[in-house]
Amino acid sequence: MQNEVLILGAGVAGCAVSIELARKGCGVTLIEREPTPRHKVCGEFLSGEALQDLHALGIDVASLGSVPIGYVRLAAARRAAEAPLPFPAASLTRKALDTALIARAISAGVRVEQGRSVQSLSRTTAGTWAATLDDGTTREASTAFLATGKHDLRGHARPSDPEQWIAFKMYYRLAPAQAAELAGASELMLYPGGYGGIQPVEDGIANLCCVVQRRYLPRTGNHWESFLARMQRDCPHLAMRLAGAQALLARPIAITHIPYGYIRRTSEEGLYCIGDQAAVIPSFTGDGISIALHTARCAAAAFLAAVPAPLFQANLRSGLVAQMRLAELAADGLNNSVARALLPFCLRVWPGVMRVTARLTRVAQHGAFAPQTAAV
Repeated sequence: MQNEVLILGAGVAGCAVSIELARKGCGVTLIEREPTPRHKVCGEFLSGEALQDLHALGIDVASLGSVPIGYVRLAAARRAAEAPLPFPAASLTRKALDTALIARAISAGVRVEQGRSVQSLSRTTAGTWAATLDDGTTREASTAFLATGKHDLRGHARPSDPEQWIAFKMYYRLAPAQAAELAGASELMLYPGGYGGIQPVEDGIANLCCVVQRRYLPRTGNHWESFLARMQRDCPHLAMRLAGAQALLARPIAITHIPYGYIRRTSEEGLYCIGDQAAVIPSFTGDGISIALHTARCAAAAFLAAVPAPLFQANLRSGLVAQMRLAELAADGLNNSVARALLPFCLRVWPGVMRVTARLTRVAQHGAFAPQTAAV
């Protein structure tokens, strides 16, 4: 089947670029391995930049039940400090957001194939891209967009994750008093080997998403319940927040291989890599969804301006590298035992440092992507 554009992955980045291109009259096929949107390992924080991009795509997050977020609160050991966010923000489950994005893509004229797993993506002798599906059929197009998120496609894998990060996510219904305390805030909690975040989402529930280096898990017997208990011992603020809470999933959602700090240097002709396939920022920044939308918008602009994929990827990297390096430095600090002990005290003395960090790790701070021609 011949298409003008083939997009692999109907997450935030894949849907966003499909909508942008379909609006410009491109013939777009979007392939997603899941039959329906589902909950994913994600902090589900929507920064000001993400909200702007979603609005431009025709997504009204308020109508989907999003929760406004006005504060960030950091907790380590028995101390906590908070500061107002320097931009508007919100929280919304990925299941709700992805459902709305797929519906928007379909209404824009995108051909969406769900429940179809891509086994391989390769160049044909004619110079097009061919995706082989699980039933042996192929979808072919002159241009492809790789938007498979945290899941790598064979032959196009990102580098290995040297820290071996593992991420977990669980939804809770908090006790009334704790839900009231959390309202309007995104909380970041520090513990040895990683960090976690908890914030309210729609329908009165809370999302706990946390990451830890694999080498720390044997200390908890490699069990979620033991790991959760260890987190609460190391960070009593989390224990307080979860007191009387009801877990809403039978078991946490988990994922491995998260190469934080990765930025793709280049790509092959006709293959644009976006979302987590382009850059993976440390989760504590809350900028993952924003970067997914940003890379999708930039890729659509580059394709429409006939900017070759390798040049687009190099330009995108240049625009993101400063933000990513700052985020990595901050993440290293969060995982330092001395910093964990001192940070809450320092933030109480100078709460503005959280606002400064939030601004410096935002994608918008490094300028909009300007398409360049191959001759530049």
